[in-house]
Amino acid sequence: MAVTFSDLHTEAGLKALDAFLSGKTYISGDVLTKDDIKVYAAVLEKPSDAFSHACKWYERVSSSLASSFPGKAAGVRIAGKGAAAPAVEPKKEVPAGDDDDLDLFGDETEEDKKAAEEREAAKKSSAKKKESGKSSVLLDVKPWDDETDMKKLEEAVRSVELPGLFWGASKLVAVGYGIKKLQIMLTIVDDLVSVDDLIEERLTVEPCNEWIQSCDIVAFNKI
Repeated sequence: MAVTFSDLHTEAGLKALDAFLSGKTYISGDVLTKDDIKVYAAVLEKPSDAFSHACKWYERVSSSLASSFPGKAAGVRIAGKGAAAPAVEPKKEVPAGDDDDLDLFGDETEEDKKAAEEREAAKKSSAKKKESGKSSVLLDVKPWDDETDMKKLEEAVRSVELPGLFWGASKLVAVGYGIKKLQIMLTIVDDLVSVDDLIEERLTVEPCNEWIQSCDIVAFNKI
């Protein structure tokens, strides 16, 4: 019978996992299986010593996977499906003309809206006039598990359209345990597209996060 784990980014979720692993080496027995890989991917970081069984299990899985990934990881976190929402949204600088800054002072009038549209149009016109630099980016797009439809995953990626964003060639690369990742090239106009925003605000949120677990920047080169 399949076992269900939820909210593994919370203390309650880790407590349930820790209790389940009491007296067990791995999720489904004494050897590493795909079940361990799925649960491991949902745990954001190594559990603390307070969850001793989950902590030891995490270390065992990490050790087993290390041989498949010999490179030294710098360590990244990508928000997405199943990730905990931050308690406080950090304050971001908002471009002139964005509707959000008007909300701070009450309802937006027609004059405000028109002025905002004129400022945004002036910004776009200015961006077109000046010669913007371009960058070539190689992106790793990882699925949730080996059952993810990689064709739909790629369709979801290419469905993201932004001014200054151009998708290029792609291929599937084996990761291990039957799981493959999508490796895709893209070209961006530096002044118009932020790769970090592309990942955090488009690729790892609904509806794309139905297929996409996380994204990593493999290479970033100025053209």
